[in-house]
Amino acid sequence: MPEFQTSPGMRDILPPESARWRRFVHVFADVAERAGYGQVISPLLEDLGVFQRLGAATDVVTKEMYDFVDKGGRHIALRPELTASVCRAFVQHRPATPWKVWYTGSQFRYEKPQRGRYRQFDQVGIEVLGATDPYLDVEVIALGWEFYRALGLQQVDLLLNSLGEPDDRARYVAALDAHFRANLDALSPESQVTLDKNPLRVLDSKRGQDAPIVAAAPRIADFYSDEAGAHFEAVQAGLTALGIPFTIDAKLVRGLDYYRYTTFEYQGGTLDSAQNALGGGGRYDGLIESLGGPATPGVGFALGLDRTLLACDDEGVFAAPSTAVDVFVVDTTGGLEALRITAELREAGLSSDRAFDNRSMKSQMKAADRSGAAYAVIIGTDELDAGTVVVRPLRADYDPATGAGGQQAINRNDLLPHLQKVLS
Repeated sequence: MPEFQTSPGMRDILPPESARWRRFVHVFADVAERAGYGQVISPLLEDLGVFQRLGAATDVVTKEMYDFVDKGGRHIALRPELTASVCRAFVQHRPATPWKVWYTGSQFRYEKPQRGRYRQFDQVGIEVLGATDPYLDVEVIALGWEFYRALGLQQVDLLLNSLGEPDDRARYVAALDAHFRANLDALSPESQVTLDKNPLRVLDSKRGQDAPIVAAAPRIADFYSDEAGAHFEAVQAGLTALGIPFTIDAKLVRGLDYYRYTTFEYQGGTLDSAQNALGGGGRYDGLIESLGGPATPGVGFALGLDRTLLACDDEGVFAAPSTAVDVFVVDTTGGLEALRITAELREAGLSSDRAFDNRSMKSQMKAADRSGAAYAVIIGTDELDAGTVVVRPLRADYDPATGAGGQQAINRNDLLPHLQKVLS
């Protein structure tokens, strides 16, 4: 057992899985940037107060943050989420609105690790600040949907709801509180504690004991103002116009005070129902003001990398890319010629690798096979003296029409064009 290992809830991402992570972000960046979103890169550390603005009732603030006092006496925290960081950046830099940005990166929460949930976890996401148009909500939701399709996922469900305006929400919370307190003895002890913090969060309970009380709870739709109702209808009409299926879920709420109007969640159809949320988001108002900025509406989402990749594995899509190189250079003359050839091939856009430490021909050929290379380029003393190399196929059958396959001696100066031909 090694003396040092990763801390609980942390892990190393090794190749080839690390390449899949990088490709995941590349696909998301392509989807977002085609829609006019630019990347914002936030620091891992923020003043603790940035995240305290999320609300004292949320577990992120009360129990899950990694926070400490730094050497300058500042109370700071590893970011537990990125929306607050993006909003802080907006207040600090005051870009023109609507400000459309995407992000990626690690976040940190001290919670119990489980499948698809770690204490250091990565997300990709979008935030748009400065516009209230319901069709912007549709654009944001559609970009998440498009991203899942770009990964090849088919079993993704979109849940949709609206929290209405702040006054609608306040009346709804009061009605929820009255309903749950009228059935207090029937609620689980955990939900009784949650009720004192935020009645909305009781709707999230997955406990069987709570199910009948939650099912009988009032519905937010009964409390919408005319404006909130019209906004929600427009969002539904926009999604329908784009052919994006959705299910209205009256229990889908956001417990933070600044959320209003649209709320949504993407669920993986192959994942366990208790941990099937791939990501979600909604429209919010008030967070910018709480950070010292002007009244500015926002809408966005965050998508979890780990659970999304679990869903990809379940559906057999978006596999880790191959790490095989095009060419492996075997050099038994000391290694200098392998150095020259690999540099030449890489500069021309071909991937290549080689062995080191002057290993034997047999050992180097084993390494060539393990590399997954299509061809080995072999240089021995005879080839070096004659100004030639031997090109040996490692995967392909011989094709007399193209010269692919079959071991051949090639003039050293003709190596690059030969490899470009057979690899094409």
